[in-house]
Amino acid sequence: MKKRLFKISVVLLTALSIWSCSKTEKPSDATMEKLSVSDYAVSPAGDSIKQYTLKNKNGMEAKIINYGAIITSLTAPDKDGKFQDIVLGYTKPEDYFNGNPYFFGALIGRYGNRIANAKFELDGKTYDLDKNDGPNHLHGGKKGFYTKLWKVDEKASNDHTLKLDYTSADGEEGYPGKLDVSVIYTLNDENALEIAYSATTDKKTIVNLTQHSYFNLSGNFNQPITDHELQLKAATFIPVNNTLIPTGELKPVAGTPFDFNQSKLIGKDIEASDEQLKLGKGYDHCWVLDGKGLRTIGSLYHPASGRVMEVITTEPGVQFYSGNFLDGKYDTKTGGKNEFRTGLCLETQHYPDSPNQPSFPSVVMEPGQKYETKTIYKFSVKK
Repeated sequence: MKKRLFKISVVLLTALSIWSCSKTEKPSDATMEKLSVSDYAVSPAGDSIKQYTLKNKNGMEAKIINYGAIITSLTAPDKDGKFQDIVLGYTKPEDYFNGNPYFFGALIGRYGNRIANAKFELDGKTYDLDKNDGPNHLHGGKKGFYTKLWKVDEKASNDHTLKLDYTSADGEEGYPGKLDVSVIYTLNDENALEIAYSATTDKKTIVNLTQHSYFNLSGNFNQPITDHELQLKAATFIPVNNTLIPTGELKPVAGTPFDFNQSKLIGKDIEASDEQLKLGKGYDHCWVLDGKGLRTIGSLYHPASGRVMEVITTEPGVQFYSGNFLDGKYDTKTGGKNEFRTGLCLETQHYPDSPNQPSFPSVVMEPGQKYETKTIYKFSVKK
C-alpha cells in the first residue's frame, strides 16, 4: 500500500513539474504583447521622455518617443536579410528638443508644409501664424506638434501598436479651435508601418497632418539618396514661387524632370536646367496623386541593398523632398554628418497653402466632423 501511494505521489509531482515548466517557458499572449518602453531623456522642461519600441515577427523594429511623436529609428532587411536603420535622426536627444531644425521623424501639425505670408482667412476673419520660414509659416510653426509632449494611451498600445494623443489649445500658434489629435503607429507582420491620424475640433479650423521621416534605404546615412529609384503615380505637380509657395496652377509632369510615373533614378534629372528645380534646390514639391481612397501611390527602391518601400495613402498629395537643405551640421547615426541629399521625405498630405488657394481641396474642418487619414510605408526586397 505504501509503495502504491509513493508511486502515485511521484507521478503527481512529475506532472506538476512538467505543467509548471510549460507555464514558465511559454509566456502568455498578454506578456508577449506588452508595450516595450525605455527611458530616453529628460526634456528642457523637465519632462521624462520615453522611447517605445514596436516589433513584428520578422525582426523589424520602430522606435518612437512621446516628444513630438517622433520616429527615431526604423529597421528593415536588405536582400541578404541584414537589418539596418533606414531613417535619419539625431545622435543626441537635445537636438530633437532644440527646435529639430530638419524635422527628423516628426509628427507635423497643425499644418504640414507652407502657408503663404503666415496667415489665412476663415469666415472673414484673418488668423496670423508664426513666421518660421522667411515670410511664411512652415510645419505648424516653431512650436508645432513636433515640439509637444504626447500622451501614450497604454490600453490601446502593445509591442506592435502605439497610440499617442495630444490636445492643441484654441489659439495655439495662431490656429483657431481646440483640436484633439490622435496618431496610431502600427508595425504589422507584413513589414508595413501604418500611421493612422484622427482629430476633432470644437471650432472651425484647418488641419493637415503628416509624418516627416527622412528615408535612406541604403542604411548608410553618409550616402546620397540620388542612387534610389522613385515612382510616383501622378500626372501633375504643383509649381512654386521663389519662397516655395504654390503659384496656384497644376502642371503636367510629362516631358519634365518631375515625371516619375515610371520608376527612375532620383539623380537622373535632379540637376537638370529647370526653373522649378532651381527654386527648390532640387525636388521640394507636392505631386497631385492619381486616384482616391487608400491606394498605392508610389514606391522607393534602392538597387544596391534591394530594399523597396511602397507608399500607400488616403491623401491627395505627397511632398517629395530630396534633402536639399541638409547642411552637415549634425552627426549621423552611422558616423559622419547629415550632408546634402543624404535623406529624402515622402510626406503624404493635402496641398501646400491650401487655406489660401480656393482651387485646392479644402482643409477646413468643422465641429462635429472627424479628421481621419492613413498612410502606410510597406517594406520588401527585390533581388
